[in-house]
Amino acid sequence: MLSYRHAFHAGNHADVLKHYIEVQLLRYLAQKDKPFWYIDTHAGAGCYALDSGYATQNAEYESGIARLWSREDLPASLADYVALVKRINPDGRMKLYPGSPLVALELLREQDKMRLFELHPTDSEILQQNFAGHGTRVLMQEADGFGALKALLPPPPRRALVLIDPPYEDKQDYRRVVSALREGLKRFANGAYAVWYPQLQRAEARQLPEQLKQLPVKSWLHVALSVQAPGEDGFGMHGSGMFILNPPWTLHAVLQEVMPYLVLHLGQDAQASFTLEQQNG
Repeated sequence: MLSYRHAFHAGNHADVLKHYIEVQLLRYLAQKDKPFWYIDTHAGAGCYALDSGYATQNAEYESGIARLWSREDLPASLADYVALVKRINPDGRMKLYPGSPLVALELLREQDKMRLFELHPTDSEILQQNFAGHGTRVLMQEADGFGALKALLPPPPRRALVLIDPPYEDKQDYRRVVSALREGLKRFANGAYAVWYPQLQRAEARQLPEQLKQLPVKSWLHVALSVQAPGEDGFGMHGSGMFILNPPWTLHAVLQEVMPYLVLHLGQDAQASFTLEQQNG
């Protein structure tokens, strides 16, 4: 199934949560001089137009990044993320939204490397175009990121952030996330792994966080943002979550400040809420 195109959803509330967390994880890794790798198993096209094409059909960014764009009361860490998006739009107008690879490229240093995988042939071609010219520092492959991950672990510097963000169109993606992490932890137990998942009413989505808590890792953090009550018809995404294995010890306190702000400004009805829980090794 290769029908999913992230461009339809670029900049929505789920992207805000995902990329805000990504910024926090990369900032933390960059505090040490030692190099690290950024590995993205489902990289997408890398960057998305908000003023043309797919993103204009539902304009989901209007209930996401657009709600934060002009605010002057952003918590510091959230302001850092919004400033990064604004750097992609140097004329001050909200025309482009960075995908996860471009967020990472903005934060990686010369000594760090990126490994990007995208199976959709059209998005993979756009990704190649968007990230051409970086030599061996950024390597891209049209491939299934679940399968490709094994060969990269452990990475040479023994430091990495692995982002796993499949479309979940195929319900087997839920099972494959758990399998990929279990295999990854065997090869690279101390790596930082971040999983994005949609909040849906289907059983697989509800069960995934509990399955991830059972993985053999000492420390994890789970954060989720629900922007509205689940639909009465049982369909549609009402929020999303991030599950991080081996998270920075500082992340929980930062999220305690930011998540109420995101509920207030990205929430769409009175049922908007957040979840924040962790296990420390």
